[in-house]
Amino acid sequence: MCRPSSVHPRKGLVTAASSPDLTAFDAVLFDLDGVLTPTAEVHMHAWKTMFDELFAAWEITPAYTDDDYFEYLDGKKRYDGVASLLRSRDIEVPWGDPSDPVEADTVCGIGNRKNVVFERVLRAEGIAAYPGSVALLDLLQAAGTPIAVVSSSKNAEEVLRVAGLRERFTVVMDGVIAERDHLSSKPAPDVFLEGARMLGVDPARSAAVEDAISGVQSAAAGGFALVVGVDRGVGAQALTDAGAHLVVSDLQELVP
Repeated sequence: MCRPSSVHPRKGLVTAASSPDLTAFDAVLFDLDGVLTPTAEVHMHAWKTMFDELFAAWEITPAYTDDDYFEYLDGKKRYDGVASLLRSRDIEVPWGDPSDPVEADTVCGIGNRKNVVFERVLRAEGIAAYPGSVALLDLLQAAGTPIAVVSSSKNAEEVLRVAGLRERFTVVMDGVIAERDHLSSKPAPDVFLEGARMLGVDPARSAAVEDAISGVQSAAAGGFALVVGVDRGVGAQALTDAGAHLVVSDLQELVP
């Protein structure tokens, strides 16, 4: 059994022989989109739809690509992502306020436009959790290992509810709390550290699970004993370089 006090995981793809026992940690903190549910795909679709329209209307070049999502948006709070991507095109607009209407040409207004698309797709199509992720949650809960969600999304509560996962978690550290408490966006460690504080555990004896480069960097900066990267498309090497101790393609690989 791999105990937190003596964890020295080898960076890179996990194998059956090197797979740690996550029930041995004081707690396991999970990102949501792309880790527990495939909502990252819905987010990608919503961002692309919104930015394609915005770039066309404002004659912004170069065109928006999936690489922009992974580099500037994935894992970050919504408005931080908007500002970061626009900055990559040398565009600055007023920050505005979260209450801005979707027509407002502000960072918040633009972010709110994206959220309208996201909510429409989520409610129309629903979302199902990854079976391998559910299997790992079942294992941890059976062992009595505390679990929490640490998400940059303001939609985390609704996503968890639609996916049938909400009742599993006593702690959901989401984008609503991050904005209220002025917590810095991933890759800063703030949200993961706050999640650990809310759960009442020491990051140095806990594990974090992430699929985004910025999220892995956040957990690594927070000093978590084990940072698991889930490669849903960003690439195993990129997650390893960001600070993941090991990388899996699905959380089923961590279930004996």
